[in-house]
Formats: sequence, C-alpha cells, structure tokens
Amino acid sequence: MNIVPRIPDTTALQESLAYLPLATYQPGETVLAAGSKTGRLLFLKDGTVAVVRHGIRIAKETEPGTVFGEMSALLDKPHTANVLALTTARFHVADANTLLAQDSIALFHVATILARRLDNTNQALIDLMHYR
Repeated sequence: MNIVPRIPDTTALQESLAYLPLATYQPGETVLAAGSKTGRLLFLKDGTVAVVRHGIRIAKETEPGTVFGEMSALLDKPHTANVLALTTARFHVADANTLLAQDSIALFHVATILARRLDNTNQALIDLMHYR
C-alpha cells in the first residue's frame, strides 16, 4: 500500500505554508542574488519570475508552490542563479532548516521538485549525447 502521494498536493502545501510571512517583489527586482547565501526557502504564491544563470535565462516560473533557494540551503552554498521578478510576485518565506525539520509536507514538496529537476537534467544530457 502506497501511503505517500506521488505528486505533492499543492492545496495541502499552500495550507501548510499559510502561516509563513509573505514577501512581495515588483517587476525587475531581484528575489535571490547569485553568490548570496540566505538560508531561506521561497515558495512562489503568485506572479512570474525568471531564473538567470551567467546572463542566460534558464527558466521562467509561474507555478504556485515552485520553490527557490533549496539547493543553496541544502548544500550550505551560495545561490547559483539570480531569481528576478518579471511581474509582481509574492512568496511564502521560511528559514530552510526550521521548515524542513518541522513540516513533512514542505519537505516532500522540495524533494519532489528536486527529483523532477534532476530527471529533466538527466533527460537533457541524454538528448545532448544522442546529437553528438
């Protein structure tokens, strides 16, 4: 019997994050700066952001619940990309260590997002190798 859902329930996630403070960023503002170290997780509530690494936009995110800052927090390293608000964007903001230790819904959500990103990266690498 599978007691862990395969896909995180975004409604449950939003409910578990509801107590967290909200931070609002206006278009053009930097949400996270490459090279900085915040120890925070930011969960997109609404809006659109771009992820920019070495001057190249690698992602555009609009999905509520998308998390930012997880790699930096988990690896205890500086952020590797800039996250920029393209529209007014609101985020639930949490101390990474505290949230992940206390909230299994948020922990599972972050783990699932990381697994999806790794799977996508692996597929892109395989595709690249086929076109050599």
